[in-house]
Amino acid sequence: MTARIIDGKAFAAKVRGQVAEGVARLKADHGITPGLAVVLVGEDPASEVYVRNKGKQTLEAGMASFEHKLPADTPEADLLALIGALNADPAVNGILVQLPLPGHMNADLVINAIDPAKDVDGFHILNVGLLGTGQKAMVPCTPLGCLMMLRDHLGSLSGLNAVVVGRSNIVGKPMAQLLLAESCTVTVAHSRTRDLASVCRGADILVAAVGRPEMITGDMVKPGATVIDVGINRVERDGKTRLVGDVDFASASGVAGAITPVPGGVGPMTIACLLANTLTATCRANGLPEPEGLTV
Repeated sequence: MTARIIDGKAFAAKVRGQVAEGVARLKADHGITPGLAVVLVGEDPASEVYVRNKGKQTLEAGMASFEHKLPADTPEADLLALIGALNADPAVNGILVQLPLPGHMNADLVINAIDPAKDVDGFHILNVGLLGTGQKAMVPCTPLGCLMMLRDHLGSLSGLNAVVVGRSNIVGKPMAQLLLAESCTVTVAHSRTRDLASVCRGADILVAAVGRPEMITGDMVKPGATVIDVGINRVERDGKTRLVGDVDFASASGVAGAITPVPGGVGPMTIACLLANTLTATCRANGLPEPEGLTV
């Protein structure tokens, strides 16, 4: 058996198309242009590339893009003042502060300074609490993208056994909450889990978000399971740097029913869902119906 490849690039393009349609309708019917503000502190090369891509895709979707680049030695108070100004700006519907922040800044303090209604990353403590109690929240982009792909591939997830390997606040925990809300039976596993292989083998849905290259091998996958690989790890192979996931694709794809590749799986969905969240935030702020299929 060879697994069906879940093409995240193609699916993300479809989501971006839906977002662009929603934006065009908002402009035509209500004269509203959604605005996304991205704040980058310092000069982390990976973050700079990511921010550039976000800005490009924001404009392609018909939204307004506001980029704020601050030097690495910016005082924390100055960043908090900028966030306060963006919170108060009606042209800005979504605010994203690119992580990681320089060492002298408290990331939790900064994230929780963002207006929860504009927190398109879904990291604010209020959104975490709303998601955890099954209320309307801004949902973190990567887990939201994973859920969209799972729904698209499987339809109803009700009653399925789901194992999430990884317990980060950014992916693992919110992913588990989303799967619970879909009526899955959810296990959160991690590096300390006893007999991780047998726990994983019980999963109809296996989400790997542990940050260890190719840790999940084919003998840990239940035949026919759907495998979502969130990991993006740079490894040296034959003198070249390659991107690999948390799943050993070669062995797992021979067992799984469906699997996301790395690259080209979950990654493209993250920015697509950031745009979807910005559209959702704009609709909520204006008391308009939320875009169908782009929210939880």
